[in-house]
Amino acid sequence: MMWFDGGWGWGGGWFMMALLMVVFWGLVIVAVITVVHYVRAAPRDGRPAPSGQRAWDQGQGHAEDLLAERFARGEIDEDEYKRRLTLLRESR
Repeated sequence: MMWFDGGWGWGGGWFMMALLMVVFWGLVIVAVITVVHYVRAAPRDGRPAPSGQRAWDQGQGHAEDLLAERFARGEIDEDEYKRRLTLLRESR
């Protein structure tokens, strides 16, 4: 006499377990990707991210902060920093 394990037939239970395992790991992978994407998109300096505006449209003080950050990172040299800072302050 054969045992059919509650009507699942030959291997039906194993098929269902394998399918559920694939779904489980798929959800885990999607959750990890979502968390990584959220963490990488968060602003690093504690200020809220601009909502639909460009950073340089948010005011004179913010523009000077961005310029100072670029100088601190070494993207521009001291002469370039001073020249741009003067232009920003003259345009007030």
